[in-house]
Amino acid sequence: MEMKASKRQLLLFVVIPLIPLVVFWIIPLIVSLWLSFTDWNYISPTFDYVGIKNYTQLFASQDFQQAFAHTAYFTFFSVVPIIVFGFLLAVGLNKLKRSYKFIQALLFAPWVTPLIGMSIVWGWIFNSKVGPINQILHILHLPEPQWLTNPTAAMWTIIIVTIWKNAGWAALFFSDALAKIPSSLFEVSDMEGLSWWQKIWYVLIPLVSPTTLFLVIVMILECLQAYDQITVLTQGGPAGSTTTLLYLYYQLGFKQFQMGSATALSIVILVISAILAYISIRMSRKHTYY
Repeated sequence: MEMKASKRQLLLFVVIPLIPLVVFWIIPLIVSLWLSFTDWNYISPTFDYVGIKNYTQLFASQDFQQAFAHTAYFTFFSVVPIIVFGFLLAVGLNKLKRSYKFIQALLFAPWVTPLIGMSIVWGWIFNSKVGPINQILHILHLPEPQWLTNPTAAMWTIIIVTIWKNAGWAALFFSDALAKIPSSLFEVSDMEGLSWWQKIWYVLIPLVSPTTLFLVIVMILECLQAYDQITVLTQGGPAGSTTTLLYLYYQLGFKQFQMGSATALSIVILVISAILAYISIRMSRKHTYY
């Protein structure tokens, strides 16, 4: 009877929860890997096996190299400000006595707001003719960038929207980590006569390093998956200046109908994400959470 009960428990708690994972992740992953070795054009019912040709052509293509460089640039200049602004917001937030929960809700709001809708709003804000940003710059007699049509400015437009979306979310994690720091450490720092900046550098930053590591990895993965703001604001342009790896996947698969090359790129993105996740797990084991 006990053996039957244990088998039923195994079926209930292990096998059944694995069904969605197998159906919606493992099987599509296997199919994608298989398609990456074909020349399927997404329309024709027939295709040929081409081996690793899709991968070799992908790595050799200028489009992939540019998209990889754009992704690295976008990721670096998004993640660093998100971490810095999130940390500084958390430091200021933890000093508040009143309106603490209300400000937390405001910081969390961009994270839960549909990014497609907000990207439309940002598109109006950055409009070079009627947008409020350029109108303010005009009043101040400052240069008025073509935010969405200039290759350099367009990438920074995407970066600004990404920072706006994620900085408040990062601040909530930092705020929770700061709240767990023993007050005795601050009392010792006061006795040692440390300045406000020294307290941040020698006390706060080292003690929130596990949270920082977690947020860096999560934000990098978030940037690898950035799509909505790029689609709404720039469609990968101008001149491909905002085409990232994920947007290149969309172009290859659903505009150029090169599904074999597109799935090969998706596998590359998956491998990059897996490596980052592995690094995160390895490094997190070296930290002790308080």
